[in-house]
Amino acid sequence: MSAVLKPIESRPGRICPLSYRYSPRVFQRRADLVAETIYVVGGLYGNVEALEALFDMVAAESGPTAVVFNGDYHWFDVAVPDFLAIESRVRPHWKLRGNVETEIAHDDIDAGCGCAYPVDVSDAEVTRSNEIIARLRATAITSGIDRAALAALPMYLVARVGDARIGIVHGDATSLAGWGFAHDRLDDPAHGRWIESVFRDSGVDIFASTHTCLPAFRHFEHTYGDGLIANNGAAGMPNFVDKRCGVVTRISRTASRHALFGLDLKGTHVEALRLRFDADRWVRRFEATWPEGSAAHASYYRRIVSGPRFTLAQAEPRRVAVA
Repeated sequence: MSAVLKPIESRPGRICPLSYRYSPRVFQRRADLVAETIYVVGGLYGNVEALEALFDMVAAESGPTAVVFNGDYHWFDVAVPDFLAIESRVRPHWKLRGNVETEIAHDDIDAGCGCAYPVDVSDAEVTRSNEIIARLRATAITSGIDRAALAALPMYLVARVGDARIGIVHGDATSLAGWGFAHDRLDDPAHGRWIESVFRDSGVDIFASTHTCLPAFRHFEHTYGDGLIANNGAAGMPNFVDKRCGVVTRISRTASRHALFGLDLKGTHVEALRLRFDADRWVRRFEATWPEGSAAHASYYRRIVSGPRFTLAQAEPRRVAVA
């Protein structure tokens, strides 16, 4: 009897579990976090050097600054000392679980890495990501951390800076692993009505996200007002071709002198900042645990040393009118 293949969207690494999903109306509540300045740090990916650089940046701020790790702060850190270093330094701060933290918190492998990869990502890439999550899950078990605490982390957060209400997510406004805030989707006119609906139903002014690994800042003019989407791409990996730095989102009452670019809404500045870390030391650490021939090396080494095929111009802010 021939094997029956599952539909592509229901295979490990591509499936989006029902437990990942939520309504945009969950953001219609009192803010969990009120601050003058918030750093939103998505996609740290277990980069110890990037984490050190991040806290140096935060320490240089002139006033109190809240830090929100909005998921996937683990990934490459399969060496137990690195894993525990990330855990201990992230622990005191605001945290969301990304698909990585969600999937290493339990032993069910049906969702694979939990990335919910779209069809334009190759099967080979998906398979390698599933291999990475399996190895990282083994590290989490060996490390002795409380995996139930990871599972209990929230999927979203409501914040307020000045008069602006902010929905902080890992994926998008409806799913932990949603791709609705990916740069190509944000620029697709056919996606505009969905964008309008999530701003309407959520009651927020700004969404801050990550998950898609490539940054994009957009200002939407829609029937119900104005809304910003700030996707930082990755804090722990290069985001632009030939640029070996991460990107984080800064949301503040005051502007930064070091912003790559930004948008303003309701007196609140939403900016992308370079996260400059010791790239050479990070490459050595990466190769020590993910040598040539390993899953992560095959998927990520070229990006780590040379950046993705993505430009600053593709990420830079633009206004989009929802017709």
